[in-house]
Amino acid sequence: MVVDDHRLLAEALASALKLRGHRVLAAAAPAAGAADLVISRAPEVCLLGTATPAEPGMFDPVVRIKRDRPQVAVVVLGPVPSPRGIAAAFASGASGYVRHDERIEGVERAIMKARAGEAAVAPQLLQGAFSELLNPAAQPDDEGQRLLQMLTPREVEVLVRVADGEDTRLIAAGMGIAPSTARTHVQRVLMKLGVGSRLEAAALAARTGLLDRAERPGPGPDSLQGADTPAER
Repeated sequence: MVVDDHRLLAEALASALKLRGHRVLAAAAPAAGAADLVISRAPEVCLLGTATPAEPGMFDPVVRIKRDRPQVAVVVLGPVPSPRGIAAAFASGASGYVRHDERIEGVERAIMKARAGEAAVAPQLLQGAFSELLNPAAQPDDEGQRLLQMLTPREVEVLVRVADGEDTRLIAAGMGIAPSTARTHVQRVLMKLGVGSRLEAAALAARTGLLDRAERPGPGPDSLQGADTPAER
């Protein structure tokens, strides 16, 4: 069975497999309900298309299929995956992973391996996955996300402005608030981050990757006009 969001791709792949002697039960392209379709037909092997293998919950249909029809071998059909994408696919119960741009011979090999109970992954995909796992790209410190969650959206904007070198007057003008209110926001940010100065706050935000995750402030006070309470003005 071939299931993919792109009906043309699903039907073309099904036709190619039929020409090579395979019996294809169906070629469908539901964005939702893929698991129900596979469970109802119970094929030997299912080629399940996916667009974003790193997105949370992307492999939930695989989990459902393997829970209700454990005998079905699911081969994920998707873009060039990250090591995390490959791991997520297999953790969900998939028997293999095939790239969208794979030749029909490679797809057929994956089907045969999955049917035989073997892991169906191209050697170059595994090589690339191991290479990236052994030499991972630098990622922002997870501490940045934790710190970001401690701050309100208002305080995040204040921190970004502090990191950009704005003083109290510029922060107040940019956010359309009183200087005293801006000063209070800055003090709250310093307290939550556990630092004693604006320079330390900016350095901590940059070091942990917080600034890369924060939304940049708008061009002027109009973007936040009316956001303060009367007591803040």
